[in-house]
Amino acid sequence: MALRRTDVPRSAHRAGPQTDAATLLVVCVATLLALMNYTAPMTVLPQTATGLTAGAGAQVWMLNGIALGLAATLLVAGSVADDFGRRRVFLVGTALLGLGSLGCAFAQEPLLFVAARVLQGVASAAIIAAGLGLLGHAFRSGPDRARATTRWGATLGAGIALGPVLSGALTDLADWRAYHVFAAVAAAVLVPFGARALAESRSTRPRPVDWAGTGTLATGVTLLLVAVTNARSGWPRTPVLLPLLLSVLALGAFVLVERRTRQPMLELRLFRSPVFRLSTLGGFLTGLAVIGPMGFLPTLLQRTMGLGPLLTAVVFAVWSGTAFVVALQMRRFGAGRSSRGLLVVGLLLAAVGDAALLGLVGSGTWIRALPGLVVAGIGSGVLNATLARLAVESVPPDHVAMGSGASNTARYVGTALGLALVVSVASGGVRFGNPADVAVGAGALLAVLGAVLAAGQRGRVAVPAAEPV
Repeated sequence: MALRRTDVPRSAHRAGPQTDAATLLVVCVATLLALMNYTAPMTVLPQTATGLTAGAGAQVWMLNGIALGLAATLLVAGSVADDFGRRRVFLVGTALLGLGSLGCAFAQEPLLFVAARVLQGVASAAIIAAGLGLLGHAFRSGPDRARATTRWGATLGAGIALGPVLSGALTDLADWRAYHVFAAVAAAVLVPFGARALAESRSTRPRPVDWAGTGTLATGVTLLLVAVTNARSGWPRTPVLLPLLLSVLALGAFVLVERRTRQPMLELRLFRSPVFRLSTLGGFLTGLAVIGPMGFLPTLLQRTMGLGPLLTAVVFAVWSGTAFVVALQMRRFGAGRSSRGLLVVGLLLAAVGDAALLGLVGSGTWIRALPGLVVAGIGSGVLNATLARLAVESVPPDHVAMGSGASNTARYVGTALGLALVVSVASGGVRFGNPADVAVGAGALLAVLGAVLAAGQRGRVAVPAAEPV
């Protein structure tokens, strides 16, 4: 029993490079599936909303439910994975991902669909936090770890690109539910394969689950999203201000709990490190200014240009596919450069790409929007690769899952807020401009502000040099 609660010796479960390759493959495929689930409903939201008879407010939650599950549980997933076994948590998360996909496939009303999306978010939290922890354990040298985390970061872009395309294609061929059935089957196949391929690893410093911290964080994030979502009809209203106030109180309680508990799921002392602050702030800004606003783009394309699900997904894949390619190459082009500088460059490129889309999204000519999508995709690829490496390098070796959990929690809180804010602004945009232009312009402005904030952070971590090819 003692062995279960301590770090498993590397030699006990390792078979060399082949085991490392299998670990990288399984982690990347599961992460790919999680991100595909994240973005799949974006291009078929009108069809899904029609099938479930969902109103405008429900549609925001149908997109944001998975982000809520991710943001609320990523930190505790990282802590549990570090202490009770990263392999075990990873496999449980993959199984839950399949269960959530089944829930989406057979939901008959918006509430059940949103609940299944939240479950998908919880499952994705386990996959992301434990998966990056498994990579940190398997690849311990600088160049090897840089290569592994870069490829893992590239799967984020690949999943974001493939999810809408596959969902759109299956909707055209069959029904919007078909993708969710596919995702459930894929998860069911991946679980036994991962059980055979992965080696177990744990932290050398066990800690109990921080239920108080988990509860206060989940409550605070949920109430914050409720407030921002309700702002679609105006900000100075009780349905906005009351949950916003309660959110501040809950998040304040979270900080107090983490400061006073002997073994918190997030050690606040880590924020003394400039690298850790850069990792968490970079994740939040990327979600707020890039992923969240771009998540509303497929809906804009369908509503303003009248595109079908598959063509919408193909246009959207120009952005996400470019991000995938760029992230994969960052091991070479980002070698030796400052992480802070790379974050700033990525956010500015995203802002330039969004600015190039102004006036084009609602013009009816989707081809003219492609250059802006490419530029924004380059920025996203730079951000994905840089944040993946920072998440691992910003914490001690036996807390790699906590590091990934903190960075990605910030990313998905930012994503949910960014999407809700852009939808809120666009909903009121008819009073002073084209809603599509207002939404895209808001994304560009958020990206510029994010770049300014990132530039003001102290600390420099150079990207490891690329290995000879």
